[in-house]
Amino acid sequence: MKRTGVFICHCGINIAGTVDVKKVAQELAKHPGVVHAEDYVYMCSDPGQNLIIQAIKEKNLDNVVVACCSPTLHETTFRNTSKAGGLNIFRCEIANIREQCSWVHKDKSSATQKATKITKSAVEKVRRNESLEAISVPVTRRALVVGGGIAGIQAALDLGNSGFEVILVEKNPSIGGHMIQLSETFPTLDCSQCILTPKMVEVSKHPKVKLMTYSEVQDVSGYVGNFKVKILKKPTYVDPDKCNLCDECTKVCPIVVPNEFELGLTGRRAIYIPFPQAIPASYTLDIKACPGLMPIACGKCADVCDVKAIDYDMKPQIIEEEVGAIILATGYDLYDKANMAEYGYGKYADVLDGLQFERLCSASGPTKGQILRPSDHKEPKEVVFIQCSGSRDPENHCAYCSKICCMYTAKHAMLYKHHVHDGQAYIFYIDIRSGGKGYEEFVQRAVEEDGVLYLRGKVSKVFEDKGKLKVWGVDTLTGKHIEITADMVVLAQAMRPAQGAQELAKKLKLAMDKDGFLAEAHPKLRPVESVTSGMFLAGAAQAPKDIPEAVSQASGAAAKAVTILSQERLYHSPTVAKVLSNLCTGCGMCVQVCPYEAIAHKDGKVEVNEVLCEGCGTCSATCLRAAIQVKNLTLHQVHEMINACLGG
Repeated sequence: MKRTGVFICHCGINIAGTVDVKKVAQELAKHPGVVHAEDYVYMCSDPGQNLIIQAIKEKNLDNVVVACCSPTLHETTFRNTSKAGGLNIFRCEIANIREQCSWVHKDKSSATQKATKITKSAVEKVRRNESLEAISVPVTRRALVVGGGIAGIQAALDLGNSGFEVILVEKNPSIGGHMIQLSETFPTLDCSQCILTPKMVEVSKHPKVKLMTYSEVQDVSGYVGNFKVKILKKPTYVDPDKCNLCDECTKVCPIVVPNEFELGLTGRRAIYIPFPQAIPASYTLDIKACPGLMPIACGKCADVCDVKAIDYDMKPQIIEEEVGAIILATGYDLYDKANMAEYGYGKYADVLDGLQFERLCSASGPTKGQILRPSDHKEPKEVVFIQCSGSRDPENHCAYCSKICCMYTAKHAMLYKHHVHDGQAYIFYIDIRSGGKGYEEFVQRAVEEDGVLYLRGKVSKVFEDKGKLKVWGVDTLTGKHIEITADMVVLAQAMRPAQGAQELAKKLKLAMDKDGFLAEAHPKLRPVESVTSGMFLAGAAQAPKDIPEAVSQASGAAAKAVTILSQERLYHSPTVAKVLSNLCTGCGMCVQVCPYEAIAHKDGKVEVNEVLCEGCGTCSATCLRAAIQVKNLTLHQVHEMINACLGG
């Protein structure tokens, strides 16, 4: 029988506070095959690990079981310790007696009994483990970045500057994201376009970056280090190499539609350039707005184009690329204002969201920096800003805090006062969250220097009365109901995942959290990694973020991608599914249920692509003949583990 050593960790009082650790060690010492059992206060410490190494050598151990906290935290630690002692790393197993035992029980006797059974089950498993070797695969030293906002641009630049080729895919005709729409940024009030445009130019001219705008990822197959990506490049019907930006085409275009960049505050033509600093600097023909190309219903833009840049024969293209790592920086959109009926959005022209107000403040906006009411183009003298519009409202809207609204509302009120000196700004808030360098000082500045009036309470209703907006709310500090007659209302709408992000996540088999944002592998220890190996998260794709945090996470994601791209070969866990061909009938049930598409038919049987397989066991649970099983987690092992837990 294999010689097994068991090591039980106190984890301070995390485990020992509920579990009698010494009794567990005594019970395990009596278990068949266990030749050594001991406990230690912190097994993950250097002295604790040295105890394991010493015991492996002195007791001639074949297997090691460490009863401690979650294997998510310390499986790698103790497997490396076992390797240092001369064992194959798959001869080490973790018994989770913290999260699955001590933390969920109060009765010490019951918890001790359960910890003993959990540890015995791990002993039974490790006795039947195979000594496995990691699977290695070559690496494609290129990266894909999805999303051309500030996070995507920063990630692409970091990767390019590290010497790796990057494909930057943006679904809109220009990169820049929402940051390019902002007037100024907190807490320094510097022009967003002034600080973003140089980065946009840099990424567009970077020799290592291939920029693909007006494009979308259609499909991703393969695995970490070797992804195959299909990208749909939509036709702009304008040759950017020929276009000289003369603007004659827009002058003759008869179609006017709402301008997305200006958030519907102005219109644009069917052929347009998103904004003056757009990159690439070229026009796009909006086929949905155009009267038609098959047959050509108008053709005026082509008639006036002297350089013949307009090409109605352009077709969509599917471009296939191979990359080793993928960074998702898909950004955010604002919560649909149509849901805010109580605040009159859509019904009253002078109820705006935060991005619309940014465009009114911007010198390049529809009013050239003048803050004017959309309804009559007059200067508003009373403006009410409503925070948490759609946020922190689990009953009706989004349960989470959108994180940046407190700060950008303070900025909006400050900008309003800078433009309209004799105006009055009111801010309805639940509480102020200003966690960032210089953020609290910025909010205080809005109150003390600019005379912004903060009212602690929620707004119940916004309605129109005699050409003015009536705002009904309550001041919870005084307990009084408040009615303000306002010229304009600005809603700090909740941040939501960008439109199309959830569909993309499904294509990439990425996990999402309950709010629809992309889920990280671990909120503390792996905040930029997704649960799918080789795919990383940046910016508001993962959660609401301000610009500094989005940039920081983008650089972190790029650094993680570099750790993959800089290697010649990658190593994949060998705990994957294995087909017992003598039992397989080729029914294909396992092929249908495999979430990683790692199983395929071959010669009347099925075959596992070990690099794609993540060892989830779905196939094994589905197979009626037990013809496919996960290495080191076979049906026999599971049966013996259950027996150990039941005391059999």
